[in-house]
Amino acid sequence: MQIRVGYELVYECPRPTPMLLTLNIHFSRASDVVVADHIITNPPRPISAYRDGFGNWCSRIVAPPGQIRISSDALVNDSGLPDEVHPSLAQHAVEDLPADTLVYLLGSRYCETDRLSETAWSLFGQTPPGWPRVQAICDYVHGHITFGYEHARATKTALEAFQERTGVCRDFTHLGIAFCRAMNIPARYCTGYLGDIGIPVTGPMDFSAWFEAYLGGHWYTFDPRNNVPRIGRVLIAQGRDAADVPISHTFGPNELKSFKVWADEVVGQPRG
Repeated sequence: MQIRVGYELVYECPRPTPMLLTLNIHFSRASDVVVADHIITNPPRPISAYRDGFGNWCSRIVAPPGQIRISSDALVNDSGLPDEVHPSLAQHAVEDLPADTLVYLLGSRYCETDRLSETAWSLFGQTPPGWPRVQAICDYVHGHITFGYEHARATKTALEAFQERTGVCRDFTHLGIAFCRAMNIPARYCTGYLGDIGIPVTGPMDFSAWFEAYLGGHWYTFDPRNNVPRIGRVLIAQGRDAADVPISHTFGPNELKSFKVWADEVVGQPRG
């Protein structure tokens, strides 16, 4: 199957404003890209690209005074298969983990493992280690937090989401990550496209957040917000938490005037 993905963001800046953008499809999906997700700015601005410390494609621009429209419209091949489920996968002992996974055991800006460790062990210490433990964490977070855009707050941490019991997908993800790390399971934050393919339409489209846990020698997708296998995830970026992969980081005052995202199945394409 094919998925059309893209966005249109309109910012207003009172003066020239440097911006870092994390908006390109992740390099791991490069072979699936049919129509490239080139970033288009209006008015046109020079764009320079780089890879960050996590391997994500990022871009730099300087927005002019006034409004700037940043957009992209791409086409991606997809298997049409739902997220993988492997209930028998084991959890690694910390001493056996690959060195590049260890950073995903540590606390980070939005995932306070030190402050949630005792809670995590009291909730999940008796669950079978490995996939069943991560799924138990997702089940708990899914039931513990009430979703609502009115509960969004850019500074909300995993601990605050746990205490307030409300949030958006990034808050579900941060709490799931913090619990996994507290239980010695590497977990990394993911952001990307996730449309309504295979399910009833759920509301306005947005960029989505989920996490990956390292089990059985590989990274696997978990999504405590939806908590069911989904079709058509298109990864943009990975990091320790949302602080590593914001869609934009602006170095000056600005206002986001308009925000549109799409991830639509191309009708007539075979699935699977």
